[in-house]
Amino acid sequence: MGSVDSGDIAWSPLKATAQAWGWHQVTSPQQTLQRIIDADLVISNKVVLDRASLAACHNLKLICIAATGSNNVDLDAAAEFGIAVTNVTGYATPSVVQHVFSLILSLITRQQNYQRAVAKGDWQKADHFCFLDYPIRELSGKRMGILGHGELGRGVSRLAEAFGMQVVVAQRPGSGPAPARLALDRLLPQVDVLSIHVPLVENTRNLIGARELGLLQPHALLINTARGGIVDEQALADALIRGELGGAGIDVLRTEPPVDGSPLLNPKIPNLILTPHIAWASREARQRLVDGVSANIQAFVSGELRNRLV
Repeated sequence: MGSVDSGDIAWSPLKATAQAWGWHQVTSPQQTLQRIIDADLVISNKVVLDRASLAACHNLKLICIAATGSNNVDLDAAAEFGIAVTNVTGYATPSVVQHVFSLILSLITRQQNYQRAVAKGDWQKADHFCFLDYPIRELSGKRMGILGHGELGRGVSRLAEAFGMQVVVAQRPGSGPAPARLALDRLLPQVDVLSIHVPLVENTRNLIGARELGLLQPHALLINTARGGIVDEQALADALIRGELGGAGIDVLRTEPPVDGSPLLNPKIPNLILTPHIAWASREARQRLVDGVSANIQAFVSGELRNRLV
């Protein structure tokens, strides 16, 4: 949980839920069992809690996932061993939605291009009061495609409509036809912006590859604040370098941090904004996350079911 805090979070509600705590900024796979083996309660975000680890923890009663996604915990094993598991939902929606639109607005108004041009002195050399080397477009009247219409997708949809955009929603990968939803291959050629909000599972891994990028219009923007691995990073880098896509705003990579590199780290890629998995991370969202974990623990102690996965 340490990575949640930049010194601006109130921890007292969480600390009050247990008598003794062990706080660890980072836990390696080799350290996991040692740190949880005697615990009654474990709070974790990305640390993998697999069957072998859970089987060894005879005191463990509750796992609180400090996130929404649960792929780091073996839920079947937890159920078998009588370990309750909770998560926190909805805490980051305002933060993610505003980050999505910060990326879209920066790309469609070419803010990065103009900022660099001013820093280079191009405006100072211009013959006129304004400097229009980079085409600016408006969101009003454009079409927003939403891939994943859950909590976050619906939040993005509402703000898109406030900008005067028409929203179209893709069918969930692996699901059958649904009213008012388009198959992905039908949706992609129609949209000016595609925003991704599906989880990373087997049928969404590399869901947006070279073929799918080729179906988008050349001016379209791609926004991914969901999970790395959903978009083929090499295919996206190639499409941007070749000018086959209008731009991309990416907050997530396949490996985080990208210690082994990524095709998207190439500084020569045009019209790409890459942020370090911070869409969720407003101060308010991080506080809601801590408060949500606290509430889950209190509910468990009181015998209530709250955000229970197991």
